[in-house]
Amino acid sequence: MPKKPESKTNPKHAKSANNAESKNQHAQKLESKKAESKKLDSKKKDFCKLDSRAESKKMDSKKLESKKLDSRAQDTTIKDSSTAKQTPAFNDPAILPSSVQRAGFVGILGRPNAGKSSLLNHLAGQNLALISHKANATRNKMHFIIPHTTREGIDTQIIFVDTPGIHQREKLLNQFMLEVALKVMKDCDLCVFMASVHDDLSHYEKFLALYQNALESTAPRKHILVLSKIDTATHEELLSTIDKYNKFSEHFYALIPISTKKPRNINELLEQIAKRLPESSALFDEDDITTHTMREIAKEMIRQSIFSNLSDEIPYESDVILTGFAYKLKRVPLAPMTFASKSARQRSITKQIAHISANIYVLKNSQKKIIIGSEGATLKRIGMQARASIEEILGTQVFLCLSVIVDSKWVKNKKNLKNFGYNFEL
Repeated sequence: MPKKPESKTNPKHAKSANNAESKNQHAQKLESKKAESKKLDSKKKDFCKLDSRAESKKMDSKKLESKKLDSRAQDTTIKDSSTAKQTPAFNDPAILPSSVQRAGFVGILGRPNAGKSSLLNHLAGQNLALISHKANATRNKMHFIIPHTTREGIDTQIIFVDTPGIHQREKLLNQFMLEVALKVMKDCDLCVFMASVHDDLSHYEKFLALYQNALESTAPRKHILVLSKIDTATHEELLSTIDKYNKFSEHFYALIPISTKKPRNINELLEQIAKRLPESSALFDEDDITTHTMREIAKEMIRQSIFSNLSDEIPYESDVILTGFAYKLKRVPLAPMTFASKSARQRSITKQIAHISANIYVLKNSQKKIIIGSEGATLKRIGMQARASIEEILGTQVFLCLSVIVDSKWVKNKKNLKNFGYNFEL
């Protein structure tokens, strides 16, 4: 059979077909890359949205934290009005879960500079009350909430009430201080009279007369007698003083000699107090140390610094009003670390700073010049010492701004004294 002729391909047609196929493949690759690019852009957008949401949440949390801090600062002013009452509504004993079986108010009374505030600061473990070697440093009462478990295992809550020293003078502020002490005698469940081991016996006799008059009843009420500063007396001097007081033994439950510098008989004092408290659950939150607000404590720390740095009559003719107390946030960069990355070194943390402003009031221009000192040196020293004391209690950085104001009438009438926290009507 004859062979069929073989078909020959045209090389021009083959080339064009190959070109078309390669173009199609190239177009497909471009389309694929575009699709991948779109997906990547979409992911980036989603990531940016998530990032912006995270930033938004951070900003919201910062605002919320700032609001909380502001509300805390406002709480200090709200609590100021409630501290006039012995049992604030938020410390209702009925709603506080507690193992406390006995609780009550114990008034700490005595002559100026008898060591009352030193004892209470020792029991609290913090310097909350104003301490000075000068007499009459304490001007108003202050509550200290001290838990104590007796030898029998009974949990008690002792609310000590620090009072101004008992003395009689004509000045209006001194009259207020005496009235505070007399009211505490009447209102507290138990009274403790503190006398320095070196005091004359006549001061205790005056106290007994005041105590009986304050109770406004013919039935006498006993108290606990404490002899303080026994570390400054010899054993013979102490025994001699105890013998002198023993002739008044029908007026007190117990006589306890104590020392706070070299702690002696402090636990025995708490035992004697605890067993005479009324049966009650906790009257205040068991985590609280005092009913005073930070505004009031800051004021006392500034006054203490004035007593420490100035002499003569100025501490007694001056007082302090806080004009501002607020917490503010501040960004603080972290210290760089050698092993950390660049981004880690640039990190920062948020710290809160207490901003406190206060006015120091004096009676005369000459007193203002003494408080300010040469080129403001004395006022700066007062501020530095007060700031350190407040920071120790607050546990945070403090910015303190002090001003000195002359007002010859701040101590002249009851209305003016009320502005400083000395209310005759309470």
